[in-house]
Amino acid sequence: MRSLLLPTLAAVLLAGCVSLDPHYETPAAPTPEAWPQGAAYEAPVADANTALPAWRDFYADAKLRQVIELALDQNRDLRIAALNIERARAAHRIQRSELLPSVDGSVSGTSQELPISMGGTGETTRQYSATVGVTAFELDFFGRVRSLNRAALQTYLATEDARDSAQISLISEVASLYFVYAGDTELLRLAQETLDAQRQSFDLTNRRFEAGAASMLDVRRAQTTVETARADVARYTTLVAQDENALAFLVGGAVPEELKPTSIDAVTFGTETLPPGLPSEVLLARPDIRAAEHNLRASNANIGAARAAFFPSVSIAGSSGEIDSTFENLFNGAGDIWSFTPRVTIPLFDAGARRGQLGVANADRDIAVARYEQSIQVAFREVSDALAEYGTIDEQVDARQSLAEAATDTYRMSEARYRQGIDNYLSLLDAQRELYTAQQALVGARVQRATNFVTLYKALGGGI
Repeated sequence: MRSLLLPTLAAVLLAGCVSLDPHYETPAAPTPEAWPQGAAYEAPVADANTALPAWRDFYADAKLRQVIELALDQNRDLRIAALNIERARAAHRIQRSELLPSVDGSVSGTSQELPISMGGTGETTRQYSATVGVTAFELDFFGRVRSLNRAALQTYLATEDARDSAQISLISEVASLYFVYAGDTELLRLAQETLDAQRQSFDLTNRRFEAGAASMLDVRRAQTTVETARADVARYTTLVAQDENALAFLVGGAVPEELKPTSIDAVTFGTETLPPGLPSEVLLARPDIRAAEHNLRASNANIGAARAAFFPSVSIAGSSGEIDSTFENLFNGAGDIWSFTPRVTIPLFDAGARRGQLGVANADRDIAVARYEQSIQVAFREVSDALAEYGTIDEQVDARQSLAEAATDTYRMSEARYRQGIDNYLSLLDAQRELYTAQQALVGARVQRATNFVTLYKALGGGI
């Protein structure tokens, strides 16, 4: 058996010394080196040593962190992404196995008897054999198998990055929805409080009408505010229920009651501040961009495999073993047998199939380059848009806060003047509407600030 295995091993070691893959260079990023500047942006000082915090440090709210943990453990999309990694790993293992010969062993026995009339002896003959063999192993002189192995490896790595990207998206979606859920819960409470207040105002106006101190027009105006608030209560009740359903879908099950937010103010917004000077190169660490580059490397390796198909392929097959008429003497070395079958396949004519395959591989590589560059451009725009909002959102929240405080004072004064008969109900009605609108806008601005922070963190590649 050594007479076959040793030459085979030597051939394996000599094979694969040539690679026909094109020289790979990472394409230059088709985006500016610095983030946009202007009135909408803060002016950070770039520092290449800064890094994004881990998501457990970034999200300070304990309830939110527990909900995210549930989603990471139970979400089906993330589970599918993890299973895709296992599949890609297995596929790479299959492709890598072609770099080494497949050695099989077999033991067989044959008994037969031919009659004298057919040239036999009329006696039963037996034959036993034990062999170890290699079947059609390709000697990778031109690197075709190794190119395919590199492509499979890059595909596997891209799948790992796709799983990381799925995790980042899941965490971002859970956090954003949690803030929206909190905001809608607060808007529902605000609508219910407004409804109660409007009903009291309606009852007061109705009594004043019965006493002759108010008109039917005032009564009808008061009734419109009641019905508007009642409709808002129904609308926000629906939104809160839908938020619960969406959050349960992302988490993969019902969110425990003790982990549900009660209002946007009840959610701890004390997230870790983002590093002030992250350079634009941080985008290259985003999993989706890393996956795009791995796919580009895989396409580059496939070109090498397509080029190698133009050259002859060399394969070997052979076996070595023992043969004897009795099983007991099979392994005593009396009947050595062996075979060795080298095979060279030279491409002569295929009607352009190989050239077409090379053209497909080149086109796939060009497509992969375009997708890689596009992924960087998309990431740059996502961060730029988030930064534009990030630079102004605090000012918006402060303005909404001041507006709500002013509207509250206006409403109190208008209500006092109406009760004293100084102003008519129309002034009070306008003050009520302005207060309600200002309170709703303030809640919306707080939710927007929270979701912007989440969006910026995600766009920069945070969430691992």
